[in-house]
This record gives sequence, C-alpha cells and structure tokens, in this order.
Amino acid sequence: KVKILKTDVEKVTEKHNTPYLKQWTLHTIEISEGHADEIAKKISKSLDSKHDNWYCDFKNKQYHYIIFCNKIFKIDRSKKEQYNKVVKYGLSLGIPDYQLDFFPDIEEWKR
Repeated sequence: KVKILKTDVEKVTEKHNTPYLKQWTLHTIEISEGHADEIAKKISKSLDSKHDNWYCDFKNKQYHYIIFCNKIFKIDRSKKEQYNKVVKYGLSLGIPDYQLDFFPDIEEWKR
C-alpha cells in the first residue's frame, strides 16, 4: 500500500536539536488516495510514544497529512490557516518552529 520511490539521508546537525539521532531519513513515497486515511492511522499508531514530538507527513495536491503519535491532522492545502493548528500543537510538544514549516509556499519544503 506504500511504495518507496526514493530515500534521502541527511546528517544530523546541532541545529536539529536531536542529539540521540545520527541522521534524518526522508522517504519519497506513493500511496493511493483510497488508502491515505488508513495509512495515516497506521503510522500514527506506530510512532514511538517515547518521542511524542516526532512526526511524519505526506501530501497530495489537495491534502497534507501531518501525523504525530495518536494525532493526525488532515490539512486542506489551499487553507493556510489550517496549518496554524498543527504548528501550535507541534510547539506545545517542544518541536522547534523551524521544523514546523509545513505551508507549501515555504521554499524549503519544495523538494
């Protein structure tokens, strides 16, 4: 149900604020739209609860799924204000704001 198209590995730097990790891994994936909600739920349940500030995300042209342990945000990508709830939630978990740059107009996320 999930096809990995590409994997990029980035060495962790001090700025990442994750000294317990040596690398960040970004998988570019393909999920059929009919399975997106189901996959998001499975990911949410499988994220390590000891690191409740970890998240993953995936998106299509219409929706952006931002997934935390036991919490899923399904964002309409055309509504910037919906991202505000995710950022507020992430900040409440202690995630640095530069790691919460989800909105698609942010240049860094145009990978």
